[in-house]
Amino acid sequence: MLAFFLTALIAVAGVSAVPALAQDGALRQLETGDDSRGWNAVGRLNMGRRSFCTGALIAPQLVLTAAHCLFDKTTGNRIPVSEIEFLAGWRNGRAAAYRGARAAVAHPDYTYGGARMARVAHDLALIELDQPIRLRSIQPFGTGLQPEKGDRVGVVSYAYDRSEAPSVQEVCEVLERQPDILMLSCTVDFGSSGAPIFAMRDGVVRVVSVISSKAEYAGRNVALGTALEGPLQELRATLEAGSRPFQQADPSRRMMEAGAGSSAKFLKP
Repeated sequence: MLAFFLTALIAVAGVSAVPALAQDGALRQLETGDDSRGWNAVGRLNMGRRSFCTGALIAPQLVLTAAHCLFDKTTGNRIPVSEIEFLAGWRNGRAAAYRGARAAVAHPDYTYGGARMARVAHDLALIELDQPIRLRSIQPFGTGLQPEKGDRVGVVSYAYDRSEAPSVQEVCEVLERQPDILMLSCTVDFGSSGAPIFAMRDGVVRVVSVISSKAEYAGRNVALGTALEGPLQELRATLEAGSRPFQQADPSRRMMEAGAGSSAKFLKP
């Protein structure tokens, strides 16, 4: 399976076996208040002055995103916490809530610039906001178990060419699964890093993965997601323990990054 995912990343010539896909949904931009209802806990993360990612509120004061978002892609250094801003429900120049960050931790096993698959497997971060968000219109998402191969999921994300409003892809598919990594047919691009992958179970939308990167498999664009089981528990423990792991990066060894509530409108699988 490891060889399979490495093949996906480097798009080895001659690979012809492509997983069968169900019909994926198209990206739909959430341009109005009605469109965005239920999705305002997804927001744009401004990371310093030069980059942004996508994040999702999973508790009133916690935002889940990708670990590599915490690093300056030019220098490889950590972005100062004081330069991180979460814009919940950012849409057309306004946010439903604005918050700074009090702390930001990457998974303790994540190394920016380390081995590619190890990076994806641990590409999770938690940002503790300087104040909790307690608004009826912004309900944190719960998290759920990792989906199986063939499951349908959805994603809400920002990207470089749609940075002013989020877009939802209500249906995409889990193409392959490893214990810590998912390959997905979801459409992502630069800025989508950290975007929540959702699944609906028993009528409840939950975050089941986080976008780590985009890749290419057999000439097809795919997304790689980081599993939440296990890694999220470790990440919470790191934050609660007050640890602030600092991973030094090697900027020359980077994979292509995809990003420098119950009332959510979501189609049932």
